[in-house]
Amino acid sequence: MSFKAKASAKCLSILGTGSEVGKSIVVTALCRIFSDLGLRVAPFKAQNMSNNSFVTLDGEEIGRAQAVQADAARVPIHVDMNPVLLKPSTDTVIQVIVHGRAIMDHSASNYYTNTDWLFSQAQGSLKRLRSTYDFVIMEGAGSCAEVNLRDRDFANFRMARVADAPVILVADIDRGGVFAQIFGTLALVPLEDRKRVRGFIINRFRGDPSLFKDGIDYIQNHTGIPVLGLIPYYHNIEIDSEDGVVLDTMVDPPGGPEQGKINIAVLRLPHISNFNDFAPLSREPLVSLHYLFKPRPLKGYDAVILPGTKNVRSDLAWVREKGWDAYLDKYINQGGQLVGICGGYQMLGRSIYDPLGIEGLPGRDEGLGFLDVETTLKREKILSRSTGVWMANGESVEGYEIHMGVTEHISKMPYVIKVTTRNGTITNDADGASTYDGNRWGTYFHGLFDLPGPRRSFLKKLNQELYLKTGEGQTENEIDFRNRQYDLLAKHFLDHLNMQKLIDIVGIKANVWESDYE
Repeated sequence: MSFKAKASAKCLSILGTGSEVGKSIVVTALCRIFSDLGLRVAPFKAQNMSNNSFVTLDGEEIGRAQAVQADAARVPIHVDMNPVLLKPSTDTVIQVIVHGRAIMDHSASNYYTNTDWLFSQAQGSLKRLRSTYDFVIMEGAGSCAEVNLRDRDFANFRMARVADAPVILVADIDRGGVFAQIFGTLALVPLEDRKRVRGFIINRFRGDPSLFKDGIDYIQNHTGIPVLGLIPYYHNIEIDSEDGVVLDTMVDPPGGPEQGKINIAVLRLPHISNFNDFAPLSREPLVSLHYLFKPRPLKGYDAVILPGTKNVRSDLAWVREKGWDAYLDKYINQGGQLVGICGGYQMLGRSIYDPLGIEGLPGRDEGLGFLDVETTLKREKILSRSTGVWMANGESVEGYEIHMGVTEHISKMPYVIKVTTRNGTITNDADGASTYDGNRWGTYFHGLFDLPGPRRSFLKKLNQELYLKTGEGQTENEIDFRNRQYDLLAKHFLDHLNMQKLIDIVGIKANVWESDYE
């Protein structure tokens, strides 16, 4: 089946009764489903707030969720899919990114004083997507019924009105109060917006769906709006998370390192970002991956990783305040391997100099001192899709760089990666720093473990005897793995969603049963 793009593509708006009800997952599933139906689909979120971001092929920054959705839709990731991205650097300060570039830091209160210009930028992005694609699936932000923000919120009903898009409201039954979520939302939104709601998706249901039939009947009878799907909770599908909510369930497991495993610990920093770096490691059968927040002895871990962070100086102070620095010192003295990725790499150095006060008051902070490098934070953010060679093992690597600091060696140390391209341009550069024994190293490369070759070489070095005894580990690369997950997600939703009714609501002439799923 094929479709011809129109001058202004149809849109569907997926809004939520609250944050973390599953809007991003619903959009991801629909992107794959409609792609399978033959449409060229684009995801769109006018405004996103997340420290988990991604770099496009043009060297621009968008929210990770929209990158995942574009991936599921099999289309190139573009900054118009998330024109406004907010990255919290403290509890009260956010970095505002417009069309992939950081333009200012704002207090949260000041940001909402006037959003008209940002709204206009988002409208421009939506217009371009509608002229390029067959269908645009729009995702709202947070709750669509925040009455205190209604006149300044442009990610929810306001954008749906611009696109004249029907709205599907997503509610999360797992957190309880699903009736209050749905009826409360409808009661709080103006009548013109309420009329735009054409269906409900009830997400994360556990148990026998027949037991909720009366609930569905009640919702439909009292609202006159159909429930399009009761989507069961799933455990066997892995989709990149937008932020740290899912990750938080994995923090500080009661047990320590496991016998017969390669044990890796990642410090759960308060402002952790881009933790998707470690998902490929967690899926290795041989690996036990722990996120640690509360300080504890690190003996028995084959590697400890300091991850990326949106506020390096603040999280460095937290590391010291909690006493993690003493545990890291002892771990290194016991012969452990300490790794820093992006902000974690900066922390491992001698100092972090912030002359412009980008992450607080201007000043210089003493680093942890494990690598002989110094970092200077600068206003211009470095954004790059990069490739190179991991010098310790000769493996080809690819990933992305996203940081506001420049790190320089202050004594002769081996580099970690020979960089071959940045944003498609051939370069003869180097990244990272390592001690000569390889037990302490850091890099700016995110996605270092996505390819099976670099991942296997890393694990083999951590525990060669165990690695050789148990086999070669996972050989699947991340692209193939993610595509399998998108297909599983699409199948999961199709099994529990009235897609024909949804297609009728959108106004697309198609029969869902002509897709690959039967």
